[in-house]
Amino acid sequence: MDFEYRHLIPEDFHPSSRVWLYQSNRLFTISEALEIEDMLKQFIGHWKSHGAPVKGYGNLLFGQFIVLMADETQTGVGGCSTDSSVHFIQKIEAAFKVDMFNRQNLAFLVKDKIETIPMAQLNYALQNGFLTPDTIYFNNLVSDKKALFTEWMVPIRESWLATRIAKQSAGL
Repeated sequence: MDFEYRHLIPEDFHPSSRVWLYQSNRLFTISEALEIEDMLKQFIGHWKSHGAPVKGYGNLLFGQFIVLMADETQTGVGGCSTDSSVHFIQKIEAAFKVDMFNRQNLAFLVKDKIETIPMAQLNYALQNGFLTPDTIYFNNLVSDKKALFTEWMVPIRESWLATRIAKQSAGL
């Protein structure tokens, strides 16, 4: 699988554009992905903040991650518009019976495949060589377009998980 995604992100969005990443607990099927793409187009086309259209972008990346982006240089995104995006993701959860909000499920690139591991099993995975500090981690906590490009897919050792590894390794 090709894990290059930068060409899918609109160039005309400011680097400070806000980003929200939602990771599904499973890979979507092709038919589900096509339906989600239509839902994303519909949501983005009607996304508003205080009555003004939001310059928005939405996409399903790698069949498992939904990225929403708002260029706030055009229209600021207020609480209600953020709430509407959360409700949209909840609608996807209900329609496809997936979990999009469990931040305890961590995603990694292992042998050219996305693998998810509960945070509670991170230590075990590292101890047994399933993961290494060089394993690519999908850091879904990025908050803007610039970070999406530079901090989303990074080796574990360069992510916030590095501090967890240090803490866990001390007890090994």
